[in-house]
Amino acid sequence: MKFVDEASIRVEAGKGGHGCLSFRREKYIEMGGPDGGDGGDGGSIYFRGDAALNTLVDFRFQPRYRAGTGESGKGKDRTGAKGDDLVVKVPLGTSVYDEDTDTLILEVVNADEDLLIARGGFHGLGNVRFKSSTNRAPRKTTPGTPGEIFNLRLELRLIADVGLLGLPNAGKSTLISVVSEAKPKIADYPFTTLVPNLGVVRLDHNRSFVIADVPGLIPGASEGAGLGIQFLKHLSRTRILLHLVDALPIDGGDPLENFRAIEAEVAKYSEAIAQKPQWLVIAKSDLLNDAQAVDLQDRLTADSAAVDRSFVVSAVTGAGLTPLLNAIADYFSALDAPDQKKAEALEQAAGQDAHSYSKMLREARHKRRAESMEDDFDEDIDDDEVTVHYEP
Repeated sequence: MKFVDEASIRVEAGKGGHGCLSFRREKYIEMGGPDGGDGGDGGSIYFRGDAALNTLVDFRFQPRYRAGTGESGKGKDRTGAKGDDLVVKVPLGTSVYDEDTDTLILEVVNADEDLLIARGGFHGLGNVRFKSSTNRAPRKTTPGTPGEIFNLRLELRLIADVGLLGLPNAGKSTLISVVSEAKPKIADYPFTTLVPNLGVVRLDHNRSFVIADVPGLIPGASEGAGLGIQFLKHLSRTRILLHLVDALPIDGGDPLENFRAIEAEVAKYSEAIAQKPQWLVIAKSDLLNDAQAVDLQDRLTADSAAVDRSFVVSAVTGAGLTPLLNAIADYFSALDAPDQKKAEALEQAAGQDAHSYSKMLREARHKRRAESMEDDFDEDIDDDEVTVHYEP
């Protein structure tokens, strides 16, 4: 299934049914009085978090959602039926924005929780409602009100505890495939990972966490180079960033320079994500001897003050993986209330950075598309073939 993390949709709640104008008419009963019933309320639209979904691709094919309309009232004081509510399932981690005002409406973070997104219209009143001692035969009714209509922008940011960061071919996909049941594509060429992958790491029955692997970054990513920058938003909900550095890059590059380049790109994209706890993980340590691994670890940790901890691991041999995973689990279990509050603040700020960047990309694409259409139109016009007629 294709991975899609942004979609625009339109939701239309149902209109309320009209009130009925009716009078009781039965044999031997004169002037029976009003008996027009009320209409039914319009159906509302709810979003429900579904843990089984991990993409917004369905919304690309069905961009409009409409709830049921309430029925009009009937004679004999019968109320019209209420319009059917519509429940739309969305992936956990979906942020819902009003596309017209660019404001955040809600975020779907809990499974099986129904969140009201568009309220149905109120029912109209039948003429029986307006009967009084001075008005025995009212002919007044009210129409049902329209339901709420919104143009929405859905943005998915995967919910994970740990995010993997690094250059292409740094070993991120191999690591997540070894420590979890995730099965990402793994190959010996760059940009193997094209979409984010999630994996659940289980240490024992009560210690587990979710890890996210996103496409690798390259220098210049913050200006649009490569694929990874498009998916950095999925690191905004994580609590720890594992910065994987290839111990022996296949292109012969310097691990320290690679480390600095990725740090710079993340900071350009989002200061909030850059402020999250970062742990340095030197991958593919089986390609180095112990002395070389220690020397590389010292060089990298001495160069960056942002790195909280460092580990040397090998997904091939399993060396260093157990201390890394236990340290992550211990970190989460030791989080106190101030740490939780700080993490939530960074998550909100990172989410806003991700939304702003996505908006900038959309505007840039629309601008390029408009310029391309203008260029094509200009090329189709030959000034020599145009004749201008002036009429008096």
